[in-house]
Amino acid sequence: MKKLTIVLLATLSFITSVAGPIRLNIFKKKTVTQKVVTVYDTVRVVVTDTIRVEPKAAPRIDTLRHTLTPTQIDSLLHIWQTMSTTESHNSYFEQYSENLDEECNLPKDSLYKKRLQDMVSPVHLPYNSVVRQYIDYYLENKWSPLSRVLALSKFYFPIFEQELINAGLPVELRTLAIIESNLNPTIGSRVGAVGLWQFMPTTGKNLGLEINSLVDERCDIVLSTRAACKYLKYLYNTFGDWALALAAYNAGPGRISRALARSGGAKTYWDIYYDLNAETRGYVPKYIAASYVYAYHKLHNVSPENTPLCVASDTVTIHRTMHLGQVASTLGIPIETLKILNPQYKIDIIPAARKPYSLRLPTQYISEFITQQDLIYSKDSLFLKEYINPANLDKKRAEGLGYTYTVRSGDNLGSIAKRNRCSVKEIMRWNKLKSTVIRPGQKLRINRPKPRS
Repeated sequence: MKKLTIVLLATLSFITSVAGPIRLNIFKKKTVTQKVVTVYDTVRVVVTDTIRVEPKAAPRIDTLRHTLTPTQIDSLLHIWQTMSTTESHNSYFEQYSENLDEECNLPKDSLYKKRLQDMVSPVHLPYNSVVRQYIDYYLENKWSPLSRVLALSKFYFPIFEQELINAGLPVELRTLAIIESNLNPTIGSRVGAVGLWQFMPTTGKNLGLEINSLVDERCDIVLSTRAACKYLKYLYNTFGDWALALAAYNAGPGRISRALARSGGAKTYWDIYYDLNAETRGYVPKYIAASYVYAYHKLHNVSPENTPLCVASDTVTIHRTMHLGQVASTLGIPIETLKILNPQYKIDIIPAARKPYSLRLPTQYISEFITQQDLIYSKDSLFLKEYINPANLDKKRAEGLGYTYTVRSGDNLGSIAKRNRCSVKEIMRWNKLKSTVIRPGQKLRINRPKPRS
């Protein structure tokens, strides 16, 4: 036995010296080498005697990082909002921009009637001779603001539509602002109505709008629209008919109620048409005509103007008294752009000492305003010192009510004064004129609200 053992050990020693060490499973477990290979960054393949696929854990969301600055993100957002708003604006007109085969040989009355019928709306759009007169008036180059209104609607109508939808009202009521103000938020009427929706001071205050020496929310794009929605909903709930509600918006609900009572059972606007004053008789036909012209303007070869108005905008909240010049000088925004977007501030001052106010800015400047707001607020002593003097404040307030008038051929100071409900002497004083002689093209400062055209 000892000899057999010695022989085996000698044999093993010889084999080891020739072939290297041998691992025997009887003494150790088999050693397996594993290799991990990453495939497509999402799967690990473990190579052993067999192949096993294991999923790789997804990265945590809170560990993701972007490389864009807030200002860059705002710029991209501004581009996207502008593009999407423009696309939505243009898509509305696509359905009204081609002549249908059955329209080719129709007489004008039949054509207008059919096209109005195709504009399916909760606000009924009937056709008659009065409506035709206004359509012809708008289309035959007699209504000069039409091209500008078409351009401005790209900015104002999305805001109107959002508020109308929030109030549960037909979005077609947006056209009402066209006949009220030509989409001019600071325009004033001869009787004192102001803004996109032309509220009288008492009506505006009753609807919750702030009206004082520094702020007139009748000119605020969003707040005045909300007030208009509130008023229109009340009028529709009162009369149960949109034509009567629109007439009441113009004349007041009391006059419409009295006209219905005097008629002895009339139920529609057209039943009391001849019992209304001339302005209200034309109000609903004008609304119908404006709706037609706005939708079908391409078929009548009317093109919108190119306006510099910013399409994409948003608001920030202001908690301190501030002048618009502080924002303009810090962010590099033209002061005129800020005035257009914030027409409710009559002398460019936001009086946010006791309560917050909103400031509308082009979208690409929102983050920059937040970043720079300490610097913006620090300029208050520089920009507000001019208004600490009451005399300067009164002067600026008077200027804030006015506009610049360009003298046309045939004008004289008397006709301009009559049109603006002021005197010749006032115009001469505002413009430091030494005589009543004026020339076409001359610019005159008129410290009165701009009259409606």
